[in-house]
Amino acid sequence: MSITATELKENLSKYLMLAKEEDIFITRNGKVVAKLTDPYDDRKALVNSLAGVISADITLEEARAERLSLK
Repeated sequence: MSITATELKENLSKYLMLAKEEDIFITRNGKVVAKLTDPYDDRKALVNSLAGVISADITLEEARAERLSLK
């Protein structure tokens, strides 16, 4: 989504909530000057990429032992 800096100033709370769902590009004089985004987006992507990598039937102790054996 792209909005003007003026629109952001007038409706800041609205765009802060929307930033959780999608990136918002702020423009001034027709040029992008900033991007409003979810600060945890990278972490969400990392967690989603790990889904399915770890076996669902592994115990905490087994996971810990495996991790320690890799060092």
